[in-house]
Amino acid sequence: MNIHLAASQNVQKEELSLTTILKTIESLYDVSFSYVDETIKGITLELPDRDFTLIDILNFISSETQLNFRLLDNRFIVVTSKARDKDSNFTTQQLEEIVVVNYLTTGLTKLNDGSLTIKPESFGILPGLIEPDVLQTIQALPGVFSLDETVSNINIRGGTHDQNLILWDGIKMYQSGHFFGLISAFNPYTTTSVNVSKNGTPAKYGDGISSIIDMRLSNAVDQKFKAGLGFNLINADGFVKIPLSNKTELQLSSRRSVTDLIVTPTYDQYSKRVFQDSDFNQSNDASISTNETFYFYDITAKFLYDLSKKDKLRFNIMVVNNSLDYDEQSTTNDRNEALNSKLLQQNLATSVSYIRNWTPNLSLNAQIYVSNYDLDATNFDIINNQRLIQENEVYDGSVKLDINYSISQNFKANMGYQFTEVGISNLEDVNNPIFRSYIKEVIRSHSIYGEIAFLSNNAKSKLNFGTRLNYFKKFDQLLAEPRLSLSHRFLNNFRIEILGELKSQTTSQIIDLQNDFLGIEKRRWVLSNNNTEVKVYDNVTVFPVPILRARQASVGIHYNRNKLLVSAEGFVKKVNGVTSRSQGFQNQYQFVYDTGSYVVKGIDLLINKQFRNRFSTWLSYTYSKNDYTFSALNNGNPFPNNADIRHAMTFGSIYTYDDIKIALGVNWHTGRPTTNYLDVNDSSTNREIIYELPNSSRLKDYLRTDFSVLYSFDISNSSKATIGASIWNVLNRKNIINTYHILNEDTDNTISTIENQSLGITPNISFRVNF
Repeated sequence: MNIHLAASQNVQKEELSLTTILKTIESLYDVSFSYVDETIKGITLELPDRDFTLIDILNFISSETQLNFRLLDNRFIVVTSKARDKDSNFTTQQLEEIVVVNYLTTGLTKLNDGSLTIKPESFGILPGLIEPDVLQTIQALPGVFSLDETVSNINIRGGTHDQNLILWDGIKMYQSGHFFGLISAFNPYTTTSVNVSKNGTPAKYGDGISSIIDMRLSNAVDQKFKAGLGFNLINADGFVKIPLSNKTELQLSSRRSVTDLIVTPTYDQYSKRVFQDSDFNQSNDASISTNETFYFYDITAKFLYDLSKKDKLRFNIMVVNNSLDYDEQSTTNDRNEALNSKLLQQNLATSVSYIRNWTPNLSLNAQIYVSNYDLDATNFDIINNQRLIQENEVYDGSVKLDINYSISQNFKANMGYQFTEVGISNLEDVNNPIFRSYIKEVIRSHSIYGEIAFLSNNAKSKLNFGTRLNYFKKFDQLLAEPRLSLSHRFLNNFRIEILGELKSQTTSQIIDLQNDFLGIEKRRWVLSNNNTEVKVYDNVTVFPVPILRARQASVGIHYNRNKLLVSAEGFVKKVNGVTSRSQGFQNQYQFVYDTGSYVVKGIDLLINKQFRNRFSTWLSYTYSKNDYTFSALNNGNPFPNNADIRHAMTFGSIYTYDDIKIALGVNWHTGRPTTNYLDVNDSSTNREIIYELPNSSRLKDYLRTDFSVLYSFDISNSSKATIGASIWNVLNRKNIINTYHILNEDTDNTISTIENQSLGITPNISFRVNF
């Protein structure tokens, strides 16, 4: 946004008090300045007669006075004296330019390095959402969607969900969803910021060849009590921030489902969606599933201790849990029998961090974390007198040292070291016939990285360039990963961005069988073994799993003036080392193993217009072409990726009137690729379905309309309440999100087509009180 500040105030060349200037800026830009009166007392300025951006005018004021400006979030700016900052341990750096404030909605900010920041505390509203669910929110961004409407299967520029690096206060998380993917596992009311990067990510981040989703909790002891309670038709939650002394603070949060206590319309729709294609929902004449119990919870705690003005300690712990069990009953020879099947999914994460501010320009952050993921399933098949135990466990331990150094007002350096040990085990245990398979892989890696950031004096140009070196001792392999982020503003209202990166990843998720883990959470984590051929150990087959390696580049141009944003970004990404088992094929390649690659090329378009901070509307469109290449699949010829959504469009509008917020949105995209069948091969030795060319057909187009409304009001001077209501899929459209074919076990060689439907019309209501 640009302003002609002098003309707007009819001041031309006369001097104005800084107090008047700051108040004018607050009104025009919807920001708020915080300062001590003595700091700006008596300061007057003669403003030049020219157009200003917010950054232009703040940099001008800073150059003409002894003042520094620091942006706390997308709205609040601290004004301090340069002389005072010199004698303190508080670092004030040159203000980095924000490209868009209130990107789509309040609490969403686009930065000049191509990344986006979400502030859940100041988050407004999006269609279909009444709470700031982090992983649902990012799906409103161009190029981000979910093939099956879940937060545990987010596809960013053609990648699979396991190719997203999800960090919670610096800890890598292996479980992202509750209700097996329909709800984010991360409590938004204790998360202060979320940084999302699709390309050009800083060198300090390893893994995550598709994106980085970095969630951060409050890290300052501010001696302010804060608490909140709320519920909706799925869960109840609460959080509290307790100052224990002037140096210590405790942050606690908890959330638990009410699904095992009460059946709501929202739970009913979620259940139909999640369990429609699972063992739990399968029944025949001889058996029936009943007495099901399902619930989830998450608990977080953070303890902050300021040892001194320069030294800080932080302790974190988080537990995420999903639990399902049900009885399978049958009657044989007039005898009733019931056996209990269950599924447990849990992620335990804990860390300790030490922060040292050596000087105002030099700081050190050291962290040790452990992340443990466990997926257990016990499945009884009464008809076949069989019991199957499956387990997938991940142990991830890491030590990180991160150093930040401000070389000058224009240059900053970031460097560090990370050691990581990841162990992943997979267990299969069958009692009839007796079979047991246990595979465990361990990888230790050493990484060093360095990055230089340059910001021009007028904040129009920003350059981040760095490299990460990863050494994998097990494979004696060293991988270099350069990263680039270049941004330049020209003609006041235009910005060009050039982003690029090389990345690698040693963890991925695969599907062995579609009915693994009760057919609900089918994916299991595995580690790269860098084998080049299939090996057999003690009758256990081990397939090659290469290190995933990705190359990505993008060029974007953005126009931003008078709260109108027009954005276009072209991108290309190639990922090597993809295994067919990680892609979830349900056609002729379901049981075929091979390694290959995919290439995705496309363009993201966005038009976003805001009117007087009351009305915001946007239209986003993504075109992309995503193709696999496997040497043993489709005769080595490229064919469409399972996540090849060729066209995707989103339209949304948000209206704010005093304490009421209303949002309405429409999501449309072309159907995902599918493979139809031609006939049945009925040979005496092998009965199988004959398919057409892989992914040569498409499902019907997907269309969904969502609505939500929020009303906030004061209960007292220190407490505020919010009532919300939403409807997902207002028109109750029957969208098919997946289809596959099975050969019936009969003599007629009939084929059944299974169709998985999206969520139907799903209402939800919420009530919150914040203190």
